[in-house]
Amino acid sequence: MAGAWSPARNSTGSDRDRIPVSGTLAAVGEGAGWTLVPVLANHRFDEARLGEYLRTRLEGFTLPYTIRQFQGGQSNPTFLLETGQRRYVLRKKPPGRLLPSAHAVEREYQVISALTGSAIPVPKAYLLCEDELVIGQAFYVMAWVDGRVFSDPELPNLTPSERFAVYDSMNATLADLHRVDIDRVGLRGFGRPEQFVTRQIARWTRQYQACELGDSPAMERLIEWLPAQDPGPDEVAIQHGDFRLGNLIFHRSEPRVVAVLDWELSTLGHPIADLAYNCLAYRGLAPAARAQLTAGIHVEGIPSESEYVAAYCRRVGRPDIPNWRFFVVFQLFRAAAILAGVHRRALNGNAADAGALEHSTVYRALAQRAWEIASETHAART
Repeated sequence: MAGAWSPARNSTGSDRDRIPVSGTLAAVGEGAGWTLVPVLANHRFDEARLGEYLRTRLEGFTLPYTIRQFQGGQSNPTFLLETGQRRYVLRKKPPGRLLPSAHAVEREYQVISALTGSAIPVPKAYLLCEDELVIGQAFYVMAWVDGRVFSDPELPNLTPSERFAVYDSMNATLADLHRVDIDRVGLRGFGRPEQFVTRQIARWTRQYQACELGDSPAMERLIEWLPAQDPGPDEVAIQHGDFRLGNLIFHRSEPRVVAVLDWELSTLGHPIADLAYNCLAYRGLAPAARAQLTAGIHVEGIPSESEYVAAYCRRVGRPDIPNWRFFVVFQLFRAAAILAGVHRRALNGNAADAGALEHSTVYRALAQRAWEIASETHAART
C-alpha cells in the first residue's frame, strides 16, 4: 500500500515504533531513528473533530482511528493516522506564533500534487485543509510509502557497493528534479526565480534576525559578506530546499529512491543552491549525533564531494560549477538560520521536538564553519 512513511529497516535497525520520518533540518537531531509517541501536550488538538472531518472527505478513512506523533522532526508536526487496514500521514503547522513565511504546508501540498506522475517519486497527496477551525492550524494528509529511510549519511550497515548505489540514486533523483519542465507540471508561478540567491540571503537574514538571539558573531559577519559576493547568472529549476538522504525513502530491497519527502522549503530557484545543500553532509551537517557537527563523510564506497558534484554535472549536462564554495557558504548560513529558528521555537515552547533547545550550539558552530570557508574563499581570490 502506498503512503508517506513506514516502519522500515534503516541503517541502525528497526522495530515497529521506530519509524523514519522527515522534518526541516531534522537530520541534525535524528540520532538512531525516529519514534512514534502519543501526541505531545503542546500539539494536542480535537482528534474527534479531525476524525469526523476526514471520515467524509478522505477515501478509505473510517472510524475509529488512532493517531500518534512522529518525534524528532524540527519543522511541521507530523502524525501517523491508522484506521482499519489503512495508514495515512498528516502534516500540520505548529501551534503558537510562527516566523514569517515559515511552515508552508500549503506549498508542500501544491508541489507534491503537481509532481505526481512526473519523474520525481512523491507520496500521493489526498487533501489540504486550510480551515483552522478543524484542528487549530492548516494541515494536509498524504499517503504512506513503504520502504527504507537511512538516518546516517555514512550508511554504516551497508557494503561499499551498496553505499555507492544509494548515493548514486540520490544524485540521479536530484538531477531529475532539476530537469523537470516547470510549465508542464504547472509550477511556473511557484516562485520568483529572478535574483533567487540574493533574495534568499535577505530572507534568511530576516529570519535569523527575527529570532532575536544575537549570540553569533559569525552570523553577523556572514550577513555582511554574502550580499557582497557574485553568485553568477540566474538559473531556474524546481528546488526542493531540504534535499538530503534523510528525506528520501528507498525501495526495501533495491538502492532506488521511491519517494522524496518534506517539500516545505520548495520553490523555483537556483539548482546549484539545492545541490550545495545536498552536499552539506560532506561539510559536517549530518544526523549521526544530536546537536553536534561531524568531521564530514569519509567512508569506503561513498563518493567524495567532488565526485558527487561531477556526477550531477554529467547528468544535467553542465561542464562545471563556478562559485561552488560560495554556494556552500550560503547553504551553511541558511542552515544556521533555520536552526536558530528551531532554537527560538524551543524557547517559545512550540518546537516539534523536546530536544530543540540543544540546537543553540549547532547553529553557532555552523555559522563559524561557514565563515571559515568564506575566509578561505576570499583569501584564494586575493
